[in-house]
Amino acid sequence: MTADDSRVPEVAAAAAGYAAADEAAGIPAPTWSPPRKAPGVLSLAWPAVVGNLLFSTVGLVDTKIVGALGASAIAAVTTGNRIFFILQAVLMAVTAGTTALVARAWGARDRAEAERVMMASFALSVALSAAFTIPGMLFADELARIFRLDPLAVEYASTFIWWLSVFNAPFAASFVIGTALRAAGDTLTPLWIGALTNVVNIFLAYGLVLGRFGLPKLGVAGAAIASGLAFTLGALVFAWLWLRGGLLLGFTRRGALTRARLRRMLQIGYPAALEQVVWQGGFIGFLWIVSLYGTAPYAAYGIGVTILSFSFVVGFGFSIAAGTLVGQHLGAGDPDGASRSGWRALRLSMAAMVVLGALITFFSRTIAQFMIEDPEVVELTVFFIYVLGAMQPLMAIEFALGGALRGAGDTRFPLLAVLSGLVGVRVLLASIFAWLGFSVHWVFAALIGDYVVKATMLTWRFASGRWKHLRYLEQPREA
Repeated sequence: MTADDSRVPEVAAAAAGYAAADEAAGIPAPTWSPPRKAPGVLSLAWPAVVGNLLFSTVGLVDTKIVGALGASAIAAVTTGNRIFFILQAVLMAVTAGTTALVARAWGARDRAEAERVMMASFALSVALSAAFTIPGMLFADELARIFRLDPLAVEYASTFIWWLSVFNAPFAASFVIGTALRAAGDTLTPLWIGALTNVVNIFLAYGLVLGRFGLPKLGVAGAAIASGLAFTLGALVFAWLWLRGGLLLGFTRRGALTRARLRRMLQIGYPAALEQVVWQGGFIGFLWIVSLYGTAPYAAYGIGVTILSFSFVVGFGFSIAAGTLVGQHLGAGDPDGASRSGWRALRLSMAAMVVLGALITFFSRTIAQFMIEDPEVVELTVFFIYVLGAMQPLMAIEFALGGALRGAGDTRFPLLAVLSGLVGVRVLLASIFAWLGFSVHWVFAALIGDYVVKATMLTWRFASGRWKHLRYLEQPREA
C-alpha cells in the first residue's frame, strides 16, 4: 500500500480485499513501493496529440484522394465511417473500463493487476468486434440506405462499409492495447506505431483509390481496404511487442478472465457504450436531416468535420491525459491531485483548441477549395467551419472534463450529457428547423445549443467532486 492510502479508507479496504482474493487464487502478490511522482499533463498529452494529428492528416489526405471521385464519393466515405464507428461502439464498453482500471492499478503500484486488466480487455474486445463482422458485411447495403443519398453514393457507401467490417478485429486489437498503454502512462509506443500505420494508410489509399504504384484502381473500396490493412499492420506490431515483453505492460493469461474483473469492467463500460450508441445515433439522425437538403450539404459536413478534426484531436489528447492522471491519482489515494489534474488538462486543452480552431477558421475557404472544386460545397463548408470553430472552447470542456470523469470511472454522467445535448437539443432543433423549411445553415447552427448544454453539465459534475467516491470501483476481486 502507498503512504497515502490511510487518507482514503475505501482504497485501503479494496487493496486488502484484492490481496486476499489473489492469495486464494494462487496469484502472486504485487510488489508495493513508495508512490512515484505522477507524470505531467503535457508529457502525457503531447504524444497523443501528435498521434491524433497524424491520424487527422491521414483523414484529410484520404478525403482529398477520394474527393477526386466527386461529392458522392465523399458523402459515401462520411457515411461509411459513421456506420463503422457505430459498430465499434461496443469497444467503448471495454476500453472505458480499461482506462479506469489500468490507471487505478498503476497508480496503486499494482502492475500485475494492470496487466490482467489489459489481457481481459484484449480478449473481450476482439471477441465482441469479431462478432460484429458478419452483420456489418451482410447488412452493408441496408446500413448505407439509411441516408437519403443519391444512388451512386449509396453504392459507394455500401462497398466502403463491407470492406471496413472485414477488419473489425484488427482495429479492436490495436485500439485496446493502445488504450491500456496510455492508461499506464506510455503514450509514446502508441504514437510511433500509429505513425507507421498512417504512412502505410496514405500510401495504400493513393495507390488503391486511384490505381497508382502498380496497384489496382478500386475507387472508394480502395480507401476502406487501405485503412483496414493499416489497422492490421498496427495490430501485428502491437502483438509482436506484447508477446516478446517489449511493452510497458506484459503479456499474462493467469487470473485475467475472472467474473469479478469482467463485471467491474462492464459496470464502468456499459454507460460509455451507451454513450457511443447515443452519440453515433444522434449524429446519424443529424446527418439524416442534413441529407434532406441534398448531397452538397452532406458532403460539406463531411469535409468540414475532417478539416476541424485537427483541432478535435488536440482536445482528445488532453482527454487521454486527464483520464490517465485522474485514474492514477485516485488509485494512489490522492483525490485532490486528481481534481487538479482535470482542471489543468482543461486549461491547456482550451488554449490549444482555441488557437488552432481560429487558424483553421481564418483559412477555411482556402482549405475547402483545396479539398473540392464544387462551389456550393465550398460555401457550405466555410459556413459550417465558422459555426463549429466558434464552439472550440466548449468542445475543450467536453474533451478534458469528459475524459477526466471517464478516467475516474464516472461514465454515466457523460452519457447523460450527450443524451441531453446531442439528442435533446441538436437533433431536436435541427428537426424543427427542417420542418419549418429553414435553410441548412440553421440546421448547422443547431449544434451550438448542443455544446452549450454538454459543457455546462460536465463542468458542474466535475466541480461537484462526486466522481471521487464511486463505491462500485472498489469491490474486491474474485478468483
